[in-house]
Amino acid sequence: MADIEALPEAIVGEIIDGVLYTHPRPRPLHAYVEVALASDLDGPFQKGRGGPGGWWILVEPGIELPDAPEVVPDLAGWRRERLPALPGDRSIDVVPDWICEILSPSTRGYDQRIKRPFYARVGVPYLWCIDVEAQVLSVNRLERGGWLEIAVHGDADVVRAEPFTAVELSIGEWWAGAVPLV
Repeated sequence: MADIEALPEAIVGEIIDGVLYTHPRPRPLHAYVEVALASDLDGPFQKGRGGPGGWWILVEPGIELPDAPEVVPDLAGWRRERLPALPGDRSIDVVPDWICEILSPSTRGYDQRIKRPFYARVGVPYLWCIDVEAQVLSVNRLERGGWLEIAVHGDADVVRAEPFTAVELSIGEWWAGAVPLV
């Protein structure tokens, strides 16, 4: 953890299997998509407005899991029956029920080669990968220890994506930050 704390502010660090991985902080479009998705899920799933509630949805939470004293997915969600309350000022040590990684040029390989298999190994049931450049959402479910891609959505699709099928998501709105404003 001392290695992570010593990093410059512009660098994000994570430790997985004893290896420190670093990359630059997300760029504005990455951050925009992150906030847009969190906003779409917050009302219906975290607050129960227009949806079932029962979830914690967090942006860039610090998670402490086996063989990873610090891992920071772009977004993560926990069903409240598994994580009844947020732990306050310490890292969460419960495996998320859902993780979303937003792929960017500087993190795409790392997210796919390092984090994706790690999430499968620790038992995250659902993994979404959002490719902002391609404007694609890939929805994956953990089955028999590996990822099964169950859906790929893009452009202006309106979707019900596992595990959040109770509410439609207009993913075209996520790409709005990519369109130059006139």
